[in-house]
Amino acid sequence: MVTALTAIRKARQMTQAELAEHAGLSRMTVQRLESNGLDPRLSTLQEMARVLEQELVTIPRHLHGSFHEWLAAQTAHGKTHP
Repeated sequence: MVTALTAIRKARQMTQAELAEHAGLSRMTVQRLESNGLDPRLSTLQEMARVLEQELVTIPRHLHGSFHEWLAAQTAHGKTHP
């Protein structure tokens, strides 16, 4: 999860300091999260995702296969956003 949020942050050319400021975190916290030096709280991930205009979603295990099939179909038809 943190890896995905880090990639999105970098793609948007946002610094760790900017993400930290908008998420109400310290730059050091963001740095430690991104370097796997800290186990994040769900609330921290949610706030980082909010700043990056993302949504954290949980999918019940029994629906994983169906979801991945649906996502592959959407991607094949160009209906998803990076």
